[in-house]
Amino acid sequence: MEIKEQTVLIMDFGGQYTQLIARRVRECNVYCEIKSYKTTAEEIKERGYMGVIFTGGPNSAYDDNGPKCDPKLFELGIPVLGICYGAQLMAQTLGGKVVGIKDNREYGKTDVEFNTSSLLFHAAKKENVCWMSHTDRIEQIPHGFKITAISKDCPVAAMEDIKRNFFAVQFHPEVQHTAEGMLYLRNFLYNACMCTADWQMDSFVSDTIVRLRRQIGKKKVLCALSGGVDSSVAAMLVHKAVGKQLTCIFVDHGLLRKDEGDQVEKVFKEQFDMNLIRVNAKDRFLSKLAGVSDPERKRKIIGEEFIRVFEEESAKLGKIEYLCQGTIYPDVVESGAGESAVIKSHHNVGGLPEDIGFEGLIEPLRDLFKDEVRRAGLELGIPEFLVFRQPFPGPGLAIRVLGDITEEKLEILREADAVMREEIAAAGLDKDINQYFAVLTGIKSVGVMGDGRTYDNTIALRAVTTDDFMTADWARIPYDVLEKISNRIINEVKNVNRVVYDITSKPPATVEWE
Repeated sequence: MEIKEQTVLIMDFGGQYTQLIARRVRECNVYCEIKSYKTTAEEIKERGYMGVIFTGGPNSAYDDNGPKCDPKLFELGIPVLGICYGAQLMAQTLGGKVVGIKDNREYGKTDVEFNTSSLLFHAAKKENVCWMSHTDRIEQIPHGFKITAISKDCPVAAMEDIKRNFFAVQFHPEVQHTAEGMLYLRNFLYNACMCTADWQMDSFVSDTIVRLRRQIGKKKVLCALSGGVDSSVAAMLVHKAVGKQLTCIFVDHGLLRKDEGDQVEKVFKEQFDMNLIRVNAKDRFLSKLAGVSDPERKRKIIGEEFIRVFEEESAKLGKIEYLCQGTIYPDVVESGAGESAVIKSHHNVGGLPEDIGFEGLIEPLRDLFKDEVRRAGLELGIPEFLVFRQPFPGPGLAIRVLGDITEEKLEILREADAVMREEIAAAGLDKDINQYFAVLTGIKSVGVMGDGRTYDNTIALRAVTTDDFMTADWARIPYDVLEKISNRIINEVKNVNRVVYDITSKPPATVEWE
């Protein structure tokens, strides 16, 4: 990865908020990257980081087997901010003392008193609410430090050594529950690290186009375009760079939402004059899925068939040197780039066969988080309805039709889902709810329509709010909006006589039903 002029290192000690810290730093218009706590002081020095942030983590700093940083990094003259475990590790490494808490452990919103003469808390309130989550605490601060914040049960809620630009906070400034957390982070980034907020999306887009043009030269590029925001933005960047040297293959597997295939084709082929091949493979996919009810088998069948179709179509195009993928930064991190547990191995991170048949990969979004990808999409002129397209699983509607798949079931779900999306947008809730969709449950129930008895399908509505999709809360959609959605589905969608709303959070449930 090419190092940016001003970059902050997020050193990952296995904390659950590692990606969130990085996103908050990016929101301050400062570029950052996540690396393992095993990163050496020599590497940090060579890469010229402006500052280092230690994340939280599940271990104890006084445990000999716990993760430790290279102690020589404290000799580099680089500002360091330790958060939670990172604060305790800093204290323990530099000669302080960390102990376990027997009573009065702090978890949740906590009142904290601040010394506002501290560089970290400049222009902050003297008292405020912060988010605590710890079972250890700093009992003795290292030589050269002073305490800059306290709480009722935490005598060292923050400390600093201003001469060496070392800062430590026991609470989590990156979470929304810490009232002025972004102010504390900005103070560290701007006043300690002397960053100048030069990470701007317009410059990323223009710089990336120039870099891609130089990298690709006169060679050809192939992209599997799904119509999702990641592949769409990646394809547009390459298209802006090399134009007709890019060919996109859009595999329409018949499992898309209402009118989605036509919208994708219209935008990229007509509006942007992109080389786009639309493969209408609905019958092929549905025949493979016939009679299959197990969700994992559905996923595997669809994934394998997608690859076969893509291979067949690309073989017709002759020699193509590069493959473009919509890999984004969370894909890289979740696949094990940091120290947090590997959440899932993404198909586009280290999962490609050795005999892929291309000279190399083009991954223009590999450094970006999802919200940054959306901003890049708007910079490129991609329509908002695609940029803010609802997250959609690769298997499409196949895993939102519970049980076996038929065209009749897909059509019922398409219509019900379209109604929900229309009404959520009409109510102005489409930017507030992170994901919303309909599910054909496979359940039939008795109903009364007109003067007759019915025995028909049940549609479930699902809507969640979330920061990172690792956890999610069910969205509190107003009753009148739910009523309108339900009435329209019952009246406009054939073979549905009941609508229910899923009010389960993640965990214990997942966002999708299958």
